[in-house]
Amino acid sequence: MLRLTELKLPLDHGPDALRVAAAERLGVPLGAVCEVHVARRGYDARRKRDIHLVYSLDVALADGVQAPADVPTTPDTTYIPPVRATPGKHPRPVVIGAGPCGLMAALTLAEMGFRPIVLERGKIVRERTKDTWALWRRSVLTPESNVQFGEGGAGTFSDGKLYSGIQDKRHLGRKVMTAFVEAGAPEEILYVSKPHIGTFRLVTVVEGIRTRIEALGGEYRFGARVEDIVLGADRSVRKVVLADGTELETPAVVLAIGHSARDTFQMLLRLGVHLDPKPFSIGFRIEHPQAVIDAARFGPFAGHPVLGAADYKLVHHASNGRSVYSFCMCPGGRVVAATSEAGCVATNGMSQYSRAEFNANAGIVVGIGPEDYPGDILAGVEFQRFWERRAFLAGGGDYCAPGQLVGDFLAGRASVDFGSVVPSYKPGVRPTDLSDSLPDYAIAAIREALPVFARQIPGYAMDDAVLTGVETRTSAPVRITRGRGMESLNTQGLFPAGEGAGYAGGILSAGVDGIRVAEAVARMLVG
Repeated sequence: MLRLTELKLPLDHGPDALRVAAAERLGVPLGAVCEVHVARRGYDARRKRDIHLVYSLDVALADGVQAPADVPTTPDTTYIPPVRATPGKHPRPVVIGAGPCGLMAALTLAEMGFRPIVLERGKIVRERTKDTWALWRRSVLTPESNVQFGEGGAGTFSDGKLYSGIQDKRHLGRKVMTAFVEAGAPEEILYVSKPHIGTFRLVTVVEGIRTRIEALGGEYRFGARVEDIVLGADRSVRKVVLADGTELETPAVVLAIGHSARDTFQMLLRLGVHLDPKPFSIGFRIEHPQAVIDAARFGPFAGHPVLGAADYKLVHHASNGRSVYSFCMCPGGRVVAATSEAGCVATNGMSQYSRAEFNANAGIVVGIGPEDYPGDILAGVEFQRFWERRAFLAGGGDYCAPGQLVGDFLAGRASVDFGSVVPSYKPGVRPTDLSDSLPDYAIAAIREALPVFARQIPGYAMDDAVLTGVETRTSAPVRITRGRGMESLNTQGLFPAGEGAGYAGGILSAGVDGIRVAEAVARMLVG
Protein backbone atom coordinates (compact mmCIF):
# COMPACT_ATOMS: atom_id res chain seq x y z
CA MET A 1 0.00 0.00 0.00
CA LEU A 2 0.97 3.64 -0.43
CA ARG A 3 1.37 6.13 2.46
CA LEU A 4 -0.02 9.62 1.87
CA THR A 5 0.58 12.32 4.48
CA GLU A 6 -0.61 15.85 5.25
CA LEU A 7 -4.01 15.54 3.60
CA LYS A 8 -6.15 18.41 4.91
CA LEU A 9 -9.93 18.10 5.06
CA PRO A 10 -12.76 20.08 6.72
CA LEU A 11 -14.03 18.99 10.13
CA ASP A 12 -17.37 17.97 8.65
CA HIS A 13 -16.17 16.24 5.51
CA GLY A 14 -18.32 13.54 3.96
CA PRO A 15 -17.71 9.78 3.94
CA ASP A 16 -16.18 9.74 0.43
CA ALA A 17 -13.83 12.68 1.01
CA LEU A 18 -10.84 10.48 1.88
CA ARG A 19 -11.01 8.56 -1.40
CA VAL A 20 -11.42 11.81 -3.32
CA ALA A 21 -8.45 13.40 -1.55
CA ALA A 22 -6.30 10.32 -2.18
CA ALA A 23 -7.19 10.23 -5.86
CA GLU A 24 -6.40 13.93 -6.27
CA ARG A 25 -3.06 13.62 -4.46
CA LEU A 26 -2.05 10.64 -6.60
CA GLY A 27 -3.43 12.06 -9.83
CA VAL A 28 -5.51 8.96 -10.60
CA PRO A 29 -9.23 8.48 -11.33
CA LEU A 30 -11.44 8.01 -8.26
CA GLY A 31 -12.33 4.50 -9.40
CA ALA A 32 -8.65 3.51 -9.27
CA VAL A 33 -8.59 3.90 -5.48
CA CYS A 34 -9.59 0.48 -4.15
CA GLU A 35 -8.84 0.79 -0.44
CA VAL A 36 -8.28 3.65 1.98
CA HIS A 37 -7.25 3.14 5.60
CA VAL A 38 -6.63 5.94 8.09
CA ALA A 39 -3.09 5.69 9.44
CA ARG A 40 -3.29 8.89 11.45
CA ARG A 41 -5.85 11.61 12.07
CA GLY A 42 -5.01 14.84 13.80
CA TYR A 43 -6.17 18.43 13.62
CA ASP A 44 -4.63 21.82 13.02
CA ALA A 45 -6.12 24.41 15.39
CA ARG A 46 -3.55 27.15 14.97
CA ARG A 47 -6.20 29.33 13.28
CA LYS A 48 -9.34 29.04 15.37
CA ARG A 49 -11.65 30.01 12.52
CA ASP A 50 -10.06 27.52 10.15
CA ILE A 51 -9.64 24.31 12.11
CA HIS A 52 -9.24 21.33 9.84
CA LEU A 53 -8.37 17.66 10.06
CA VAL A 54 -4.99 16.38 8.90
CA TYR A 55 -4.76 12.79 7.70
CA SER A 56 -2.18 10.19 6.83
CA LEU A 57 -3.74 7.50 4.65
CA ASP A 58 -2.73 4.04 3.46
CA VAL A 59 -4.05 3.57 -0.06
CA ALA A 60 -4.29 0.60 -2.43
CA LEU A 61 -4.73 1.19 -6.16
CA ALA A 62 -6.34 -1.05 -8.74
CA ASP A 63 -4.10 -3.46 -10.64
CA GLY A 64 -2.16 -1.76 -13.38
CA VAL A 65 -2.57 1.76 -12.00
CA GLN A 66 0.78 3.43 -11.44
CA ALA A 67 1.39 5.84 -8.57
CA PRO A 68 3.89 8.71 -8.81
CA ALA A 69 7.44 7.47 -8.15
CA ASP A 70 7.96 9.76 -5.14
CA VAL A 71 5.05 8.33 -3.11
CA PRO A 72 6.38 6.06 -0.31
CA THR A 73 4.94 2.70 0.57
CA THR A 74 3.33 1.98 3.92
CA PRO A 75 6.01 1.07 6.48
CA ASP A 76 5.97 -2.45 7.89
CA THR A 77 5.16 -2.14 11.61
CA THR A 78 4.96 -5.89 12.28
CA TYR A 79 6.69 -6.79 15.52
CA ILE A 80 9.30 -9.55 15.14
CA PRO A 81 10.60 -10.98 18.45
CA PRO A 82 14.41 -11.24 18.55
CA VAL A 83 14.43 -14.78 20.00
CA ARG A 84 12.07 -17.54 21.05
CA ALA A 85 12.22 -19.90 23.98
CA THR A 86 12.97 -23.60 23.61
CA PRO A 87 10.07 -25.37 25.40
CA GLY A 88 11.09 -26.71 28.82
CA LYS A 89 14.66 -25.43 28.60
CA HIS A 90 14.77 -21.97 30.15
CA PRO A 91 14.14 -20.83 33.75
CA ARG A 92 11.11 -18.61 34.24
CA PRO A 93 11.73 -14.85 34.49
CA VAL A 94 10.01 -12.82 37.19
CA VAL A 95 8.31 -9.49 36.48
CA ILE A 96 7.81 -7.30 39.56
CA GLY A 97 4.93 -4.90 38.99
CA ALA A 98 1.80 -5.10 36.84
CA GLY A 99 1.64 -1.52 35.61
CA PRO A 100 1.94 -0.65 31.90
CA CYS A 101 5.65 -1.49 31.82
CA GLY A 102 5.34 -4.79 33.69
CA LEU A 103 2.33 -5.85 31.66
CA MET A 104 4.06 -5.28 28.31
CA ALA A 105 7.26 -6.92 29.56
CA ALA A 106 5.30 -9.96 30.72
CA LEU A 107 3.20 -10.10 27.55
CA THR A 108 6.29 -9.90 25.32
CA LEU A 109 8.07 -12.61 27.32
CA ALA A 110 4.97 -14.79 27.20
CA GLU A 111 4.63 -14.35 23.45
CA MET A 112 8.24 -15.48 23.08
CA GLY A 113 7.48 -18.60 25.16
CA PHE A 114 9.23 -17.76 28.45
CA ARG A 115 6.20 -18.19 30.78
CA PRO A 116 6.87 -15.22 33.12
CA ILE A 117 5.72 -14.98 36.72
CA VAL A 118 4.14 -11.58 37.42
CA LEU A 119 4.31 -10.36 41.03
CA GLU A 120 1.96 -7.52 42.01
CA ARG A 121 1.89 -6.21 45.57
CA GLY A 122 -1.65 -4.89 45.13
CA LYS A 123 -4.92 -6.52 44.20
CA ILE A 124 -6.66 -7.64 41.05
CA VAL A 125 -7.92 -4.57 39.20
CA ARG A 126 -11.62 -4.66 40.12
CA GLU A 127 -10.91 -5.27 43.82
CA ARG A 128 -8.30 -2.54 43.67
CA THR A 129 -10.93 -0.18 42.24
CA LYS A 130 -13.11 -0.73 45.31
CA ASP A 131 -10.20 0.10 47.62
CA THR A 132 -9.37 3.23 45.65
CA TRP A 133 -12.98 4.44 45.86
CA ALA A 134 -12.91 3.79 49.61
CA LEU A 135 -10.24 6.49 49.95
CA TRP A 136 -12.11 8.87 47.69
CA ARG A 137 -15.52 8.35 49.29
CA ARG A 138 -14.78 7.42 52.92
CA SER A 139 -11.18 8.55 53.57
CA VAL A 140 -10.10 4.92 54.08
CA LEU A 141 -6.61 4.24 52.70
CA THR A 142 -5.37 0.72 51.91
CA PRO A 143 -1.57 1.11 51.62
CA GLU A 144 -1.14 -1.90 49.33
CA SER A 145 -4.17 -1.20 47.10
CA ASN A 146 -4.74 2.33 45.81
CA VAL A 147 -4.00 4.61 42.85
CA GLN A 148 -0.32 3.62 42.92
CA PHE A 149 -0.44 -0.11 43.74
CA GLY A 150 -2.46 -2.87 42.15
CA GLU A 151 -3.09 -4.42 38.74
CA GLY A 152 -2.66 -1.83 35.99
CA GLY A 153 -0.44 0.46 38.06
CA ALA A 154 -0.88 4.21 38.30
CA GLY A 155 -1.85 4.34 34.63
CA THR A 156 -5.23 2.72 35.31
CA PHE A 157 -6.40 5.74 37.31
CA SER A 158 -5.40 8.39 34.79
CA ASP A 159 -6.59 9.93 31.57
CA GLY A 160 -5.19 6.90 29.76
CA LYS A 161 -3.09 9.01 27.40
CA LEU A 162 -1.28 6.91 24.81
CA TYR A 163 1.10 9.31 23.16
CA SER A 164 4.71 10.09 23.81
CA GLY A 165 7.69 11.97 22.42
CA ILE A 166 10.03 8.97 22.52
CA GLN A 167 12.11 7.88 19.53
CA ASP A 168 10.43 4.73 18.22
CA LYS A 169 12.12 3.63 14.99
CA ARG A 170 11.08 0.00 15.56
CA HIS A 171 7.40 0.92 15.95
CA LEU A 172 7.21 -0.62 19.44
CA GLY A 173 4.54 1.90 20.34
CA ARG A 174 2.41 0.30 17.66
CA LYS A 175 2.85 -3.06 19.38
CA VAL A 176 1.66 -1.52 22.66
CA MET A 177 -1.38 0.01 20.96
CA THR A 178 -2.21 -3.21 19.12
CA ALA A 179 -2.01 -5.19 22.37
CA PHE A 180 -4.41 -2.72 23.98
CA VAL A 181 -6.88 -2.95 21.09
CA GLU A 182 -6.76 -6.75 21.19
CA ALA A 183 -7.52 -6.49 24.92
CA GLY A 184 -10.58 -4.28 24.42
CA ALA A 185 -9.41 -0.72 23.76
CA PRO A 186 -11.20 1.25 20.99
CA GLU A 187 -9.55 0.75 17.59
CA GLU A 188 -9.28 4.51 17.07
CA ILE A 189 -6.22 4.61 19.37
CA LEU A 190 -4.28 3.16 16.44
CA TYR A 191 -4.73 6.30 14.34
CA VAL A 192 -5.89 9.40 16.27
CA SER A 193 -3.07 11.82 17.00
CA LYS A 194 -3.67 12.06 20.76
CA PRO A 195 -5.21 8.71 21.72
CA HIS A 196 -6.60 8.05 25.16
CA ILE A 197 -8.66 5.33 26.79
CA GLY A 198 -9.84 6.57 30.20
CA THR A 199 -10.04 4.75 33.48
CA PHE A 200 -13.11 2.53 33.05
CA ARG A 201 -11.94 1.18 29.70
CA LEU A 202 -8.41 0.69 31.01
CA VAL A 203 -9.80 -1.73 33.60
CA THR A 204 -11.10 -3.95 30.80
CA VAL A 205 -7.82 -3.65 28.86
CA VAL A 206 -5.76 -4.67 31.89
CA GLU A 207 -7.96 -7.73 32.40
CA GLY A 208 -7.64 -8.65 28.72
CA ILE A 209 -3.85 -8.49 28.83
CA ARG A 210 -3.84 -10.70 31.92
CA THR A 211 -5.99 -13.26 30.13
CA ARG A 212 -3.58 -13.28 27.20
CA ILE A 213 -0.48 -13.68 29.40
CA GLU A 214 -2.04 -16.57 31.32
CA ALA A 215 -3.18 -18.28 28.12
CA LEU A 216 0.45 -18.24 26.97
CA GLY A 217 1.68 -19.90 30.16
CA GLY A 218 2.38 -16.84 32.29
CA GLU A 219 1.36 -16.68 35.94
CA TYR A 220 0.08 -13.85 38.14
CA ARG A 221 0.44 -13.57 41.89
CA PHE A 222 -1.43 -10.74 43.60
CA GLY A 223 -0.79 -9.49 47.12
CA ALA A 224 2.80 -10.55 46.47
CA ARG A 225 5.05 -7.81 47.83
CA VAL A 226 8.74 -8.46 47.23
CA GLU A 227 10.69 -8.35 50.48
CA ASP A 228 14.14 -9.29 49.22
CA ILE A 229 16.19 -10.26 46.19
CA VAL A 230 18.88 -12.84 46.96
CA LEU A 231 22.15 -12.28 45.12
CA GLY A 232 25.07 -14.63 44.55
CA ALA A 233 28.69 -13.90 45.41
CA ASP A 234 29.10 -12.46 41.91
CA ARG A 235 26.12 -10.12 42.49
CA SER A 236 23.87 -12.06 40.12
CA VAL A 237 20.19 -12.60 40.87
CA ARG A 238 19.41 -15.96 42.45
CA LYS A 239 15.91 -15.70 43.89
CA VAL A 240 13.09 -13.38 44.89
CA VAL A 241 11.66 -13.50 48.42
CA LEU A 242 8.07 -12.41 49.06
CA ALA A 243 6.67 -10.88 52.23
CA ASP A 244 4.95 -14.17 53.10
CA GLY A 245 8.26 -16.04 52.95
CA THR A 246 7.76 -17.59 49.50
CA GLU A 247 10.99 -17.93 47.54
CA LEU A 248 11.11 -17.99 43.74
CA GLU A 249 14.34 -19.03 42.07
CA THR A 250 15.11 -17.08 38.92
CA PRO A 251 18.14 -15.63 37.16
CA ALA A 252 16.18 -12.72 35.65
CA VAL A 253 14.02 -10.08 37.30
CA VAL A 254 12.24 -7.25 35.49
CA LEU A 255 11.96 -4.44 38.03
CA ALA A 256 8.84 -2.53 36.88
CA ILE A 257 7.94 -1.18 40.31
CA GLY A 258 6.52 2.27 39.47
CA HIS A 259 7.55 5.63 40.86
CA SER A 260 5.95 5.23 44.31
CA ALA A 261 7.48 1.94 45.55
CA ARG A 262 9.47 3.74 48.20
CA ASP A 263 10.05 0.67 50.37
CA THR A 264 11.42 -1.17 47.33
CA PHE A 265 13.87 1.68 46.67
CA GLN A 266 15.01 1.24 50.27
CA MET A 267 15.46 -2.52 49.73
CA LEU A 268 17.54 -1.90 46.61
CA LEU A 269 19.72 0.57 48.50
CA ARG A 270 20.28 -2.05 51.20
CA LEU A 271 21.29 -4.60 48.56
CA GLY A 272 23.83 -2.21 47.09
CA VAL A 273 22.05 -1.93 43.73
CA HIS A 274 23.34 1.11 41.86
CA LEU A 275 20.92 4.03 42.29
CA ASP A 276 21.23 7.67 41.34
CA PRO A 277 19.12 10.61 42.53
CA LYS A 278 17.29 12.27 39.64
CA PRO A 279 15.23 15.36 38.91
CA PHE A 280 11.44 15.39 39.23
CA SER A 281 8.78 18.07 39.63
CA ILE A 282 6.37 19.28 42.29
CA GLY A 283 3.40 21.60 42.23
CA PHE A 284 -0.40 21.79 42.37
CA ARG A 285 -3.38 20.64 40.33
CA ILE A 286 -5.30 23.46 38.64
CA GLU A 287 -8.97 23.24 37.60
CA HIS A 288 -10.97 25.33 35.15
CA PRO A 289 -14.35 24.87 33.52
CA GLN A 290 -13.69 22.70 30.47
CA ALA A 291 -15.73 25.21 28.44
CA VAL A 292 -13.10 27.89 29.13
CA ILE A 293 -10.34 25.68 27.71
CA ASP A 294 -12.49 24.64 24.73
CA ALA A 295 -13.26 28.24 23.83
CA ALA A 296 -9.63 29.30 24.15
CA ARG A 297 -8.32 26.45 21.99
CA PHE A 298 -11.11 25.97 19.44
CA GLY A 299 -12.94 29.31 19.26
CA PRO A 300 -16.23 28.92 17.32
CA PHE A 301 -15.57 25.18 16.88
CA ALA A 302 -15.64 24.56 20.67
CA GLY A 303 -17.80 21.56 21.41
CA HIS A 304 -17.41 20.00 17.96
CA PRO A 305 -17.77 16.22 18.41
CA VAL A 306 -14.73 15.39 16.27
CA LEU A 307 -12.49 17.67 18.33
CA GLY A 308 -13.84 16.61 21.71
CA ALA A 309 -12.62 18.24 24.91
CA ALA A 310 -9.60 20.49 24.35
CA ASP A 311 -6.26 19.93 26.02
CA TYR A 312 -3.21 22.18 26.38
CA LYS A 313 0.51 22.11 27.02
CA LEU A 314 2.18 25.09 28.66
CA VAL A 315 5.68 26.00 29.83
CA HIS A 316 7.27 29.09 31.36
CA HIS A 317 10.86 29.74 32.35
CA ALA A 318 10.56 31.85 35.48
CA SER A 319 12.87 34.70 36.44
CA ASN A 320 14.22 32.69 39.41
CA GLY A 321 15.59 30.08 37.02
CA ARG A 322 12.81 27.53 37.52
CA SER A 323 10.79 25.90 34.74
CA VAL A 324 7.03 25.75 35.29
CA TYR A 325 4.96 23.52 33.03
CA SER A 326 1.63 21.77 32.71
CA PHE A 327 1.75 18.06 33.49
CA CYS A 328 -0.69 15.21 32.82
CA MET A 329 -3.46 17.47 31.53
CA CYS A 330 -6.86 15.76 31.87
CA PRO A 331 -9.68 17.26 29.77
CA GLY A 332 -13.16 16.77 31.18
CA GLY A 333 -11.84 14.90 34.19
CA ARG A 334 -11.23 15.15 37.90
CA VAL A 335 -8.46 15.55 40.45
CA VAL A 336 -7.92 12.36 42.45
CA ALA A 337 -6.35 11.33 45.73
CA ALA A 338 -3.17 9.44 44.79
CA THR A 339 -1.35 8.80 48.04
CA SER A 340 -0.09 5.34 48.97
CA GLU A 341 1.10 6.25 52.47
CA ALA A 342 -0.85 7.00 55.63
CA GLY A 343 -0.77 10.62 56.75
CA CYS A 344 0.05 11.97 53.27
CA VAL A 345 -1.90 13.78 50.55
CA ALA A 346 -0.78 13.49 46.92
CA THR A 347 -2.87 14.40 43.89
CA ASN A 348 -3.15 13.22 40.31
CA GLY A 349 -5.56 13.68 37.41
CA MET A 350 -8.01 11.25 35.82
CA SER A 351 -10.51 11.23 32.94
CA GLN A 352 -12.95 8.75 31.52
CA TYR A 353 -12.98 7.92 27.82
CA SER A 354 -15.81 10.40 27.23
CA ARG A 355 -13.96 13.28 28.91
CA ALA A 356 -17.42 14.61 29.69
CA GLU A 357 -17.01 15.96 33.24
CA PHE A 358 -17.34 19.66 33.87
CA ASN A 359 -13.76 20.58 34.83
CA ALA A 360 -10.44 20.44 33.05
CA ASN A 361 -7.43 19.82 35.28
CA ALA A 362 -3.66 19.65 34.97
CA GLY A 363 -0.62 19.62 37.15
CA ILE A 364 1.19 22.95 37.27
CA VAL A 365 4.61 21.83 38.40
CA VAL A 366 8.10 23.16 38.93
CA GLY A 367 11.23 21.25 38.01
CA ILE A 368 13.66 20.46 40.83
CA GLY A 369 16.91 18.52 41.03
CA PRO A 370 19.06 16.71 43.58
CA GLU A 371 20.65 20.02 44.54
CA ASP A 372 17.26 20.97 46.03
CA TYR A 373 17.15 17.97 48.34
CA PRO A 374 20.74 17.28 49.42
CA GLY A 375 21.41 14.13 51.41
CA ASP A 376 21.62 10.45 50.65
CA ILE A 377 20.41 8.74 47.49
CA LEU A 378 16.82 8.55 48.76
CA ALA A 379 16.65 12.18 49.89
CA GLY A 380 14.18 12.87 47.07
CA VAL A 381 11.75 10.36 48.60
CA GLU A 382 11.90 12.19 51.92
CA PHE A 383 11.47 15.52 50.12
CA GLN A 384 8.26 14.27 48.49
CA ARG A 385 7.02 12.81 51.77
CA PHE A 386 7.69 16.05 53.65
CA TRP A 387 5.39 18.08 51.39
CA GLU A 388 2.75 15.34 51.23
CA ARG A 389 2.56 15.29 55.05
CA ARG A 390 2.22 19.07 55.15
CA ALA A 391 -0.62 18.85 52.64
CA PHE A 392 -2.32 16.19 54.77
CA LEU A 393 -2.25 18.50 57.80
CA ALA A 394 -3.24 21.59 55.79
CA GLY A 395 -6.24 19.68 54.45
CA GLY A 396 -7.44 18.80 57.94
CA GLY A 397 -5.76 15.46 58.61
CA ASP A 398 -8.48 13.28 57.02
CA TYR A 399 -7.17 12.96 53.43
CA CYS A 400 -8.99 16.09 52.30
CA ALA A 401 -6.63 18.28 50.29
CA PRO A 402 -5.73 21.93 50.80
CA GLY A 403 -6.95 24.25 48.05
CA GLN A 404 -6.99 27.89 47.06
CA LEU A 405 -8.63 30.10 44.47
CA VAL A 406 -6.18 31.29 41.82
CA GLY A 407 -7.21 34.90 42.47
CA ASP A 408 -6.36 34.52 46.16
CA PHE A 409 -3.12 32.66 45.40
CA LEU A 410 -1.92 35.46 43.13
CA ALA A 411 -2.96 38.09 45.69
CA GLY A 412 -1.22 36.26 48.54
CA ARG A 413 -4.31 35.81 50.71
CA ALA A 414 -5.99 32.72 52.10
CA SER A 415 -9.18 31.44 50.53
CA VAL A 416 -12.24 31.02 52.75
CA ASP A 417 -14.59 29.49 50.16
CA PHE A 418 -14.73 28.39 46.54
CA GLY A 419 -16.62 30.09 43.74
CA SER A 420 -17.93 29.02 40.35
CA VAL A 421 -15.36 26.23 39.90
CA VAL A 422 -16.26 23.34 42.20
CA PRO A 423 -13.18 21.32 43.20
CA SER A 424 -13.45 17.71 42.03
CA TYR A 425 -10.96 16.10 44.43
CA LYS A 426 -12.46 13.59 46.83
CA PRO A 427 -12.74 13.17 49.83
CA GLY A 428 -12.86 16.97 49.61
CA VAL A 429 -10.90 20.23 49.40
CA ARG A 430 -10.53 22.69 52.28
CA PRO A 431 -9.83 26.32 51.36
CA THR A 432 -6.62 27.68 52.82
CA ASP A 433 -3.40 29.47 51.91
CA LEU A 434 -1.14 27.25 49.78
CA SER A 435 1.93 29.44 50.13
CA ASP A 436 3.37 27.08 52.78
CA SER A 437 2.56 23.91 50.81
CA LEU A 438 5.60 24.06 48.51
CA PRO A 439 9.10 25.57 48.74
CA ASP A 440 9.22 29.35 48.34
CA TYR A 441 10.95 29.12 44.96
CA ALA A 442 8.16 26.91 43.61
CA ILE A 443 5.43 29.25 44.89
CA ALA A 444 7.17 32.25 43.34
CA ALA A 445 7.63 30.49 39.98
CA ILE A 446 3.98 29.36 39.79
CA ARG A 447 2.74 32.86 40.73
CA GLU A 448 4.80 34.27 37.88
CA ALA A 449 3.72 31.58 35.41
CA LEU A 450 -0.06 31.73 35.79
CA PRO A 451 -0.56 35.23 34.29
CA VAL A 452 1.82 34.27 31.48
CA PHE A 453 -0.25 31.17 30.75
CA ALA A 454 -3.35 33.39 30.69
CA ARG A 455 -1.91 35.23 27.71
CA GLN A 456 -1.92 31.94 25.81
CA ILE A 457 -5.23 30.64 27.18
CA PRO A 458 -7.60 33.51 28.05
CA GLY A 459 -9.20 32.86 31.41
CA TYR A 460 -6.40 30.64 32.67
CA ALA A 461 -5.71 32.92 35.64
CA MET A 462 -9.43 33.50 36.34
CA ASP A 463 -10.09 34.29 40.00
CA ASP A 464 -12.33 31.25 40.58
CA ALA A 465 -9.99 28.64 39.09
CA VAL A 466 -8.89 26.24 41.82
CA LEU A 467 -5.45 25.07 42.89
CA THR A 468 -5.32 21.79 44.86
CA GLY A 469 -2.21 20.56 46.67
CA VAL A 470 0.04 18.78 46.24
CA GLU A 471 1.36 17.16 43.06
CA THR A 472 4.62 15.41 44.04
CA ARG A 473 4.70 12.12 42.14
CA THR A 474 5.37 13.31 38.64
CA SER A 475 8.18 10.77 38.29
CA ALA A 476 10.52 8.66 40.40
CA PRO A 477 13.00 10.59 42.56
CA VAL A 478 15.71 8.02 41.77
CA ARG A 479 17.06 6.23 38.71
CA ILE A 480 17.89 2.52 38.97
CA THR A 481 20.67 2.99 36.49
CA ARG A 482 21.21 0.35 33.85
CA GLY A 483 23.85 -0.36 31.21
CA ARG A 484 23.63 -0.96 27.49
CA GLY A 485 22.32 -4.49 27.99
CA MET A 486 19.38 -3.13 30.05
CA GLU A 487 20.72 -4.74 33.25
CA SER A 488 21.56 -2.90 36.45
CA LEU A 489 25.06 -1.45 36.35
CA ASN A 490 26.22 -3.71 39.17
CA THR A 491 23.64 -6.49 39.55
CA GLN A 492 23.51 -9.18 36.89
CA GLY A 493 20.03 -10.41 36.01
CA LEU A 494 18.27 -7.34 37.44
CA PHE A 495 16.54 -5.36 34.68
CA PRO A 496 15.22 -1.94 35.86
CA ALA A 497 12.32 -0.77 33.70
CA GLY A 498 9.69 1.91 33.27
CA GLU A 499 8.84 4.95 35.35
CA GLY A 500 10.05 3.52 38.64
CA ALA A 501 13.51 3.00 37.20
CA GLY A 502 13.58 6.47 35.66
CA TYR A 503 13.28 5.33 32.03
CA ALA A 504 9.72 6.27 31.06
CA GLY A 505 7.08 8.90 31.61
CA GLY A 506 3.55 7.76 30.87
CA ILE A 507 1.68 4.68 29.73
CA LEU A 508 3.04 4.42 26.19
CA SER A 509 6.71 5.05 26.96
CA ALA A 510 6.49 2.67 29.93
CA GLY A 511 4.98 -0.03 27.72
CA VAL A 512 7.68 0.45 25.09
CA ASP A 513 10.38 0.24 27.74
CA GLY A 514 8.81 -2.97 29.01
CA ILE A 515 9.11 -4.51 25.54
CA ARG A 516 12.77 -3.49 25.23
CA VAL A 517 13.62 -4.91 28.62
CA ALA A 518 11.74 -8.13 27.88
CA GLU A 519 13.84 -8.55 24.75
CA ALA A 520 17.01 -8.10 26.78
CA VAL A 521 15.83 -10.69 29.31
CA ALA A 522 15.03 -13.14 26.52
CA ARG A 523 18.47 -12.73 24.98
CA MET A 524 20.08 -13.40 28.35
CA LEU A 525 18.01 -16.53 28.96
CA VAL A 526 18.84 -18.10 25.61
CA GLY A 527 22.52 -17.33 26.08
